[in-house]
Amino acid sequence: MRILVFGAGVLGCNLANNLYRAKKDVTLLARGEWAERLKQNGLHMKKTFHLRETVSRIPVITRLKPDDVYDVIFIVMRYTQLDSIMEFLRTNGTKNLVFVGNNVRAAHYAALLPEKNVLFAFASSAGHREPERVASIDLKKITIGQLKDAPSNEALIGQIFTGTGYRVTYEPNMGDYLLCHAAFVLPVAFACYYADGDLHRLKGNAAYLERILNANLEGYRAIERAGHNILPASDANYESASYRRICLFFFRLMCATGLGKICASDHAMNAVEEMSALNRDIKKYFDGIGAEYSVWQSLEQDAGRYLK
Repeated sequence: MRILVFGAGVLGCNLANNLYRAKKDVTLLARGEWAERLKQNGLHMKKTFHLRETVSRIPVITRLKPDDVYDVIFIVMRYTQLDSIMEFLRTNGTKNLVFVGNNVRAAHYAALLPEKNVLFAFASSAGHREPERVASIDLKKITIGQLKDAPSNEALIGQIFTGTGYRVTYEPNMGDYLLCHAAFVLPVAFACYYADGDLHRLKGNAAYLERILNANLEGYRAIERAGHNILPASDANYESASYRRICLFFFRLMCATGLGKICASDHAMNAVEEMSALNRDIKKYFDGIGAEYSVWQSLEQDAGRYLK
């Protein structure tokens, strides 16, 4: 299969590197100075907990031509960048498109590409891009599938990821999955902004950590009452004492260790516009269904100057 990874940020580079290392026919679309460095020096990856830095000579292009057709294109761009590339995707001959990352308007983007087979995915990796390399933590885990009631893509997904070592979770209702994901991660992003990127400042602040959880619960209640499923299924019993206990443990762990920087604050502080746009659009959704989300709004207000 010919595979294009459209976007060379941390997530895109991790995905392209893993596919390349599995001997897939993968190309990476990058732009500007970063594209030139990748062409000249290869993709340098330094994974957390790995001693060695690896170099992968992945083919790099700087634009997508209408007649440059792939078996699948992974679009690994920030939520705020998607509108700017939709025409390139519409006019290109590739049928299978996978949008990777945060997205609370999955159905909207699928509708803009009626002649395509549109999938959505979320990959479990994080980190930051340095001038000469990508430093990241990568669990080689991806949740991927199509919108509810769309034809199954399970066979295609299996073909793409066979032999890669990825732990692949096929999710046939990615619209609800991504909506729920935003309801979980945005309150955590608010915490990053409240702490100016240093989650250690919230260590021991039990009252604030409870507010993060309660904002998440407000989001889940609104989503479920609007007729959507709470996904992943492990979160379906979100009102339980067990869910509360697990979440609070995770939040305390983030604030007490470097996990918070790797998994949350690095991205939140470097993607303020994306988090602002996600927050804006999920609030439109909440308001449209008449949801109450006062704790969410109080966290948003405490985030102060960061949110636009």
